[in-house]
Amino acid sequence: MSHFRIALTLVAASFLAACGASERFAVTPPPVTEKVRIAFRSVEVRDVSLPTYAASDEIHQQTEDGTLISSSDVLWADSPERAIALEISQNLARLTERRIASEPWPFEAFPDARLEIRFAELLATTSGQFRTSGQYFIAVRDGRRERSGLFDLMVPFDPAGGTIAIARVRGQLILDLATFIAKEGLR
Repeated sequence: MSHFRIALTLVAASFLAACGASERFAVTPPPVTEKVRIAFRSVEVRDVSLPTYAASDEIHQQTEDGTLISSSDVLWADSPERAIALEISQNLARLTERRIASEPWPFEAFPDARLEIRFAELLATTSGQFRTSGQYFIAVRDGRRERSGLFDLMVPFDPAGGTIAIARVRGQLILDLATFIAKEGLR
């Protein structure tokens, strides 16, 4: 076989492999329209804890009978745990205009507080709701009151918008969660 045919075969094989590739969907954070005052100059967002289905690269949806469905052809663009921790820290930084970063803490001086979030649920439904629930914890080094709280939030979306609508509404839901934690836990 000539070098030309070998090259042509490799190009064709690469093209066919690309045709079967999965689609990846990124979450674009919505604009922040308010500012929230908090009691801390700096906050570290620890790694978030997600349910197994939500930590998966596959985008899951819950049907009306409670069944979770997904496809290996429809994936998140980034690891969900990493992406959500970054989304929360960036949203908190934009909301509060304070020094907020996800772990590992990148500064020499220790943060005033650490935020840990444990999600019980983070799931879009086929009927058009993206819901999250769980608990957050605020650890403080200087003897001030440590705090914790529960959250249960939901944002509607148009299921006809498909996966793009799910990615968009997840961005809004995480912004809503960051706002809730800033107002309820970090004040």
